[in-house]
Amino acid sequence: MEQREIVLYTRDRSLRCWRARRFLGRTGYRFEVVDSTEDPGVFAELSETLHCEEGLPYVFVDHRPVGGMGTVRALVGSGQFEHLVRGEL
Repeated sequence: MEQREIVLYTRDRSLRCWRARRFLGRTGYRFEVVDSTEDPGVFAELSETLHCEEGLPYVFVDHRPVGGMGTVRALVGSGQFEHLVRGEL
């Protein structure tokens, strides 16, 4: 079954980002990782654009902001992430 594009924004040497990559990897979804270590402006741009303070890691599905890993874990646990990734939401 097809899935929408998942993009995970991270930074190197971050335990939270490492855990996010591992968590998404275990879900079985294909996802792209954008490492913003060398470009700190990425986080500033995300924070300003999304008006959030969650920080990195941050997940987008099909170019739509989903949230940080707390949000993603809750969505996976409730089954809503599956619907979002499959285009049913």
